[in-house]
Amino acid sequence: MRRPYTLIAGDFVDTGGMDRANLALAHWLARQGGPVRLVAHRVADVLLGYPNVRFVRVPKPGNAYLLGEPLLDAVGRAWALRTRAEGGCVLANGGNCPVPAANWVHYVHGAYVSQPAGGALRRLKGRVSHRVYLRGEREALRRARVIIANSERTREDLVAATGVPASRVRVVYYGCDAERFRPASVEARRAAREALGWSESRRVALFVGALGDRRKGFDTLFQAWARLCARGDWGMDLKVVGVGTQREVWAREVEARGLGERIQFLGFRKDVPLLMSAADLLVAPTRYEAYGLGVHEALCAGLPALVSRTSGVAERYPAELDGLLLDDPDDVDGLVRRLEVWREHEAAWAPKVAALSETLRTQHWDGMAAAIADIMEREG
Repeated sequence: MRRPYTLIAGDFVDTGGMDRANLALAHWLARQGGPVRLVAHRVADVLLGYPNVRFVRVPKPGNAYLLGEPLLDAVGRAWALRTRAEGGCVLANGGNCPVPAANWVHYVHGAYVSQPAGGALRRLKGRVSHRVYLRGEREALRRARVIIANSERTREDLVAATGVPASRVRVVYYGCDAERFRPASVEARRAAREALGWSESRRVALFVGALGDRRKGFDTLFQAWARLCARGDWGMDLKVVGVGTQREVWAREVEARGLGERIQFLGFRKDVPLLMSAADLLVAPTRYEAYGLGVHEALCAGLPALVSRTSGVAERYPAELDGLLLDDPDDVDGLVRRLEVWREHEAAWAPKVAALSETLRTQHWDGMAAAIADIMEREG
């Protein structure tokens, strides 16, 4: 009988970011045939179809991760002890469960203080949440035997924020689904635009990210886009994919500025690969991004992506695509210049984007999962 694995994380679902990465690891382990225990709030149906997978459901009171954190911690510790006693491997996510095992860090709370928008109660909740997550993160990472980071940026941030020795940290980049995210042919792109109702005569940029705070940098993009649209030569529209408490605020601002035909809010979408195959550019002026799976997937789809230089995914860019990296996510003028430079050099950069896309598409989720499992086996 293969040794058991226990994975402790909030979610194992296909919604992007850390949840998608968690799902990929759990799915690969499930296919290896040994016992897999998932201590979580949510698990994708595809995992529940495996007879060797056990879902240890942890309640999430009020659908709030902050309230579910103590329960995930308690249940996770119990299953970690049991698994270790059986000679198995344990992996937790960040600060959700301090156990002397492997820890996979997707986001460093000590590296960025979120600034939630909204009323006083929401801002207070944000400050309380940050303190709780920061305390849990420090304890968990100091107790971990080995830490897996999703980028060199994350590695540097967690060492600086928690004081753990750099020698205990391993970097494993995210993989991708090369079948879902791949460059579209001219015919496929035309069909995608037709299905979406987009005009062939208009260029389209995408923004994909939550609209609940300033971390993803939509405020900078909005100001830059408004300046460009005030000119007569910017024949490009912006499609915004994402939800959050500030979506309606931004929608009203768009209407007040008379930009309703130039900026469109698409809300939550399940057809992101289709959107990427139809678009011309992705823009991600994020203020903090441990990695940036959305940018990674855009590149896999052959879509050029303007992203902050400090994002983890920016490490994957070759020197010849340095012009797609943003130096300061708060610099509206800088973003305007980068957008203009992209338009000027789009044709010259296209082969380099295609080469990066091909490289990233060879690094699948299964390869990432196998690398993490190997670290757990040897060092966790």
